[in-house]
Amino acid sequence: MKLPRSFYEQSTVDVAKQLLGKYLIREHTEGASVGRIVETEAYVGPHDLACHASKGRTRRTEVMFGAAGYAYVYFIYGFYHMLNLVTEAKDYPAAVLIRAAQPVEGIALMHRRRKNGSLRNLASGPGKLCQAFGIDRSLNGADLCGEVLFVEDRGEPAPKFLATPRIGVDYAGKWKEKPYRFLVRGSDFVSKG
Repeated sequence: MKLPRSFYEQSTVDVAKQLLGKYLIREHTEGASVGRIVETEAYVGPHDLACHASKGRTRRTEVMFGAAGYAYVYFIYGFYHMLNLVTEAKDYPAAVLIRAAQPVEGIALMHRRRKNGSLRNLASGPGKLCQAFGIDRSLNGADLCGEVLFVEDRGEPAPKFLATPRIGVDYAGKWKEKPYRFLVRGSDFVSKG
């Protein structure tokens, strides 16, 4: 079952935890790419100094200020795209970064897009995931309740998970220590963070 908008309207930390074990689906003319989400990070609003919205409303972050259940995709380091799912209420900018997924369907297509990497490495980091799934800025603002990019609950039990500090946010003062990175315990498909 495709996750409804109400799922994304919950608190960002709850969404980040509950996304673990759900299935990210990217429909494309080349075929579908599907992966079981195994790692997420919560960015909980404008007071969170690790969150892009902490620097105010900009053209780049505009989608974060909209309704929950939309994709916030940005480009970083001149090479990688990052996929975030907007959460909570309109005008309250918060999102969940999808850090890693276990490839399930469309694996040959993911290999072609990534041009390297073992199965374990295909989507074991947010940039790798976007490459493997064919996610770029053209999907910024995509409706996660639509047909191109969405998340499904396939009725599996929620996995056991760990909570750790987020990766790459050393600039965020006390916020760098918040345990807002969630990863499926024992998964071989999480990032190296």
